[in-house]
Amino acid sequence: MSSQAVISIDLKSLKLVASGKVREIYEIDKSTLLMVVTDRVSAYDEILSSGIPDKGAILCQMSAYWFTLLGAQMPNFKHHVLSLKPPSGCQIVSPSERATLRGRCMQIQALKVFPIEVIVRGYLTGSAWDEYKKSSTVHGIPQPAGLQRCQALPGGPIYTPSTKAPPGFHDENISPEEARKIVGEKWAGEIENLALSIYKTAHSFAMERGIIIADTKMEIALDEKNDEIVVVDELLTPDSSRFWPAPVRVGEEQPSFDKQHIRDYLKAHGLGGKPDVELPEHIVTETTNAYREVFRRLTSQTLEQAMEALGD
Repeated sequence: MSSQAVISIDLKSLKLVASGKVREIYEIDKSTLLMVVTDRVSAYDEILSSGIPDKGAILCQMSAYWFTLLGAQMPNFKHHVLSLKPPSGCQIVSPSERATLRGRCMQIQALKVFPIEVIVRGYLTGSAWDEYKKSSTVHGIPQPAGLQRCQALPGGPIYTPSTKAPPGFHDENISPEEARKIVGEKWAGEIENLALSIYKTAHSFAMERGIIIADTKMEIALDEKNDEIVVVDELLTPDSSRFWPAPVRVGEEQPSFDKQHIRDYLKAHGLGGKPDVELPEHIVTETTNAYREVFRRLTSQTLEQAMEALGD
């Protein structure tokens, strides 16, 4: 694997149709896209100058692992992935492009993504803890008095969506009722139920491997042709989730296998929410090691083994 972070990818063989904080989206045809995952990293809704080596491959392969696992365990689970390899045939990418894309791309369905961040929280941490300290609520949902930091929510996991802000703006926590107004009555309940089912299934699986999924964020799209909802983008990765080693230490912040190392550094140095921050080498190394370790624990394989299984 590479010791250098892949910050940008510029394919000449396909048309770029969207560029996000971490991903580049290319058009293969009108119904199929190529999602390419870079090693860029964002925190507090800002892209940093530093990248995390091999992060793109870890996110891509971990998402693929969850898509397969949950598809086998949940009858109503649908995902957007068509292939983990770049296109061939009439849409040929060059040998150098193919080498760059290996392990960090997915051919996916082109679908209509609902304009909210679908979040499920099982523990009182992050912005949920901040809100609870002020009002004893989480996303406006009342919680019992006397809860401690990082404690499991006593009523079980809850659906806590947020807005999906455009570049340069910050996502805002909203209540499930507000999310219902955005996505519409027809799909609001299905999105909430699917998200909670995904979290509960994944949480049980991870706990058997010594990992707590404290919370997670996902994106849901509408397959208009089949009139059903589909999980898209990434799923249950260190970028989109908080992963802690079990058991939880209630009342204090937890060690983590995600980008909390980066958040903590930015917050401690007054850099949260500032763009183009260069991370010190030790933070990059700690984050890389954390991503690799949680990948190994959850998938029971190293990243190198997962990449070898892809073939050429």
